Amino acid sequence: MAGKTITRADLTEAVYRNVGVSRNESSAFVERILDEMSASLERGDQVKISSFGTFAVRSKNMRMGRNPKTGEEVPISPRRVISFRASHVLKDSINEGHRSGANKTDDQA
Repeated sequence: MAGKTITRADLTEAVYRNVGVSRNESSAFVERILDEMSASLERGDQVKISSFGTFAVRSKNMRMGRNPKTGEEVPISPRRVISFRASHVLKDSINEGHRSGANKTDDQA
């Protein structure tokens, strides 16, 4: 189920093709959006994109982990992590696409 990885260049190209601005302007749009999202997350704000999902920063406490090779307990420092929660619209869209792909396989069998 390994799919293609979408890069900044891919996003820039999509904006260029669909919006009709120059490649340089498309690149600036993509960079500005990503910069704004990053800055918001760094401040601890949530980034909610309607019909897509919500990015949020969570704080994790210090905990003890285990080195899998030696079995030795190792402290894991407290840190902040980014989480993403997909919207129900995105989940439904992904699952609908998966079901229609599965149906094609079932029909061919």
